[in-house]
Amino acid sequence: MSFFELGSAKKSDLKEYYDVAIIGGGPGGITAGIYAVQAGLKPIIVEKALDGGQINNTQSVENWTGFTSISGMELSEKMADHARAFDVPFTYAEVVDIETNGLEKAVVLDNGKRIKSRVIIVATGSNPRKLSVKGEEEFKGRGISYCATCDGHFFSDKHIAVIGGGNSALDESLYLSKMVSKITVIQNLPKLTADKLLQTKLNETGKVEYIYSSVVDSVEGDSQVRKVNIRNVDSGEITSLGVDGIFVFIGLIPNTSFLKGKLEMNEFGYIRADDFMETRTKGVYAIGDVREKEVRQIVTAAADGAIAIYHAARNYFND
Repeated sequence: MSFFELGSAKKSDLKEYYDVAIIGGGPGGITAGIYAVQAGLKPIIVEKALDGGQINNTQSVENWTGFTSISGMELSEKMADHARAFDVPFTYAEVVDIETNGLEKAVVLDNGKRIKSRVIIVATGSNPRKLSVKGEEEFKGRGISYCATCDGHFFSDKHIAVIGGGNSALDESLYLSKMVSKITVIQNLPKLTADKLLQTKLNETGKVEYIYSSVVDSVEGDSQVRKVNIRNVDSGEITSLGVDGIFVFIGLIPNTSFLKGKLEMNEFGYIRADDFMETRTKGVYAIGDVREKEVRQIVTAAADGAIAIYHAARNYFND
């Protein structure tokens, strides 16, 4: 059964009330669902797309305890299977609003249905940040990609540019190095920010070159990307690099647009929460990549989910 078919089956069984409504079925949301059941609560996970979230786009996860290496899709599947083994229900829809006045809260779905709950946990994650330069929209899907796993095979034996110098950029570059002939990493800072181990692994491929202190100014091509124009952030000088493709990994944007005016956020749209993951709105928690914090990893998202349930179970279900 596909996840779409499964979603339809679960929707027909949707109840009016759950103790905990979890928005998002990534590592944080799934962990929260498991811990909620263990705490004797009745949760539901509302996911708009695919179980596991962004980790489905990661070719290899090597820092999830217990697995030396596991693909992102396999890890997502194992997490979701674990939750279902604990009878955590999933429903597949997009949440467009939340209602937080009073003890009883609700999440509003794009199909018009409302799910009432005592506690809401926001685990909506984030999406790739765009370059916002001339040519990006024109060549998206025609040489510009934000997912190495999805599109890497289109660039076999080609020269590509990878934009970004953090862990995601180099992890995806390492995956792409198995297919492409050459990678030029373009980093806006004078140095990479990725872990040293990742840097070493990528350098050992012998396929990578670096351009530092530079950003993409524009993208050009015909039916496909042919050239990326690069601006030095110090001198302003613009140079051109011929490439067959561009992969963009310059950070993430939190999925919080539907929560504006509902929860307190920082200037970047990340939700502010305390050490127990609770927001300023009592009974509403934020976990994982959507929360304002320093470290955004699979393991920290899962930990956030466990902590949120620990706190919620003791503060909102003792009557």
